[in-house]
Amino acid sequence: RVLFFRSWALLLSSSQRSSPCSNMTEHLSRKQEIIKITEQLIEAVNNGDFEAYAKICDPGLTSFEPEGLGNLVEGMDFHRFYFDNLLSKNSKPIHTTILNPHVHMIGEDAACIAYIRLTQFVDSQGRPRSSQSEETRVWHRRDSRWQNVHFHCSGAPAAPLQG
Repeated sequence: RVLFFRSWALLLSSSQRSSPCSNMTEHLSRKQEIIKITEQLIEAVNNGDFEAYAKICDPGLTSFEPEGLGNLVEGMDFHRFYFDNLLSKNSKPIHTTILNPHVHMIGEDAACIAYIRLTQFVDSQGRPRSSQSEETRVWHRRDSRWQNVHFHCSGAPAAPLQG
């Protein structure tokens, strides 16, 4: 399960400062779309559902993430490895909370979201643990669908490496 905190307050405050859209309601709605699709992507990761993840991501997805050891990763094969060998085999619950999401709309068909991702999980000894990462995702809308085209993750790996 993914939770979002302070998202509406943040959306309202950022939209009141300046709104590139002529209609504030439309602008807020677009920002909420980005938060929702980000939530769906993280839920797919938590559930080990590569098919759902791949539908949300561009096939040429690029990323900087702890698992890439500082290298720019391109494409879905790198991510499939973790789904096949870790996420899909994980029977322990994973709970993710998204803190302070901030959405930048970049025209009508592009957006960037930055947030803190707090992940709670049970380790291989059965102890509850938490990890934190700082994430930024770039979204592009094609054919009326949002797709994640790039992300950057700093901090702990997004998927807890549990045995």
